Amino acid sequence: MSWPNADTFGHKYNVYHPRAKKPVKIPDRGWRWKEETFNEALDYKNIIELHDGSFICGKIWFDKDENTQPSSILYLDDVDTLLLMTIVSMKSDGGIEVENIFDGKSFYSYPKPTSLIKTLIQSMLFNTNDIIVDFFAGSCTTAHAVLALNKEDGGNRKFICAQLPEKCDVDSEAFRAGYKTIAEIGKERIRRVIKKIQEEQEGKLDLDGNGDKDLGFKVFKLKESNFKIWRSNIETEEELITQMQQHLEPLDEHAKIEDVLYELLIKAGVPLTAKIKEEKGYILVNDNEIALMLERADDKIIKQIIAAKRQKVFTLDRLFKNNDKLKTNTALQMKSG
Repeated sequence: MSWPNADTFGHKYNVYHPRAKKPVKIPDRGWRWKEETFNEALDYKNIIELHDGSFICGKIWFDKDENTQPSSILYLDDVDTLLLMTIVSMKSDGGIEVENIFDGKSFYSYPKPTSLIKTLIQSMLFNTNDIIVDFFAGSCTTAHAVLALNKEDGGNRKFICAQLPEKCDVDSEAFRAGYKTIAEIGKERIRRVIKKIQEEQEGKLDLDGNGDKDLGFKVFKLKESNFKIWRSNIETEEELITQMQQHLEPLDEHAKIEDVLYELLIKAGVPLTAKIKEEKGYILVNDNEIALMLERADDKIIKQIIAAKRQKVFTLDRLFKNNDKLKTNTALQMKSG
């Protein structure tokens, strides 16, 4: 109930003990709540004395005398799940969980139990469509916990797990089994957890709403842009001419189509979990949202896209091969359509 900021001070007013009728001890930094808010939570007309001599007055708890600061109460009827305790004690063993997934092999030391991550998620997030992010993924316990929670309550949570490609020790059991990095262990764990969930769901009635859940996941690696970066520290006219000639083709010569696709989606603000479908000659994103021509552009493909009335179209300038007429007509038709 005390003011949370150590550098400032909260509200100062008297709160009276229900039995002693004396002011209780005021926190050193003042009360967290305004007096009006505190009075709304108090109910001196319905005082409940507990077995230890303390008292409950509405949503405020008082000790047996005025020498102890009172505490606020949040009833279970007012929340969707149990509140997180100050100390969370877990009997489950994360190491055994991982061993069970990898056929009894110990590939990762001291992983957290999924029960801990599930408790944290359930206590802090009440939206079953949330995105859970773990920047130190390790063996991907967080991904495992999210998949398990979705299976239990029919939720549609998503996870983002980031892990450096930290190398496994060459003498470790994981390395001998073919896992060169911790990230590879995490990816394989997710695959096996998904496979187990799918096996458990086969032949069962879909009473929990998991039948239409997307159990797939995508793996991305950070890398340089697929497009050439324009240098700003040009000092001579010769350097400028050289750079302009290089940028006649902006795409890096080693760029792969799939990498270009996802980089364009990121720059367009499209989630990486977008639905990707290959059509005849172009790529379709989220059904009718975006069409991308990344490998070729001709009259046939352009007519297909226009006829389907795609919302947005991305293409590479080089695909028109200096055919300015086709490029101009395409732009006009896309605009009018």
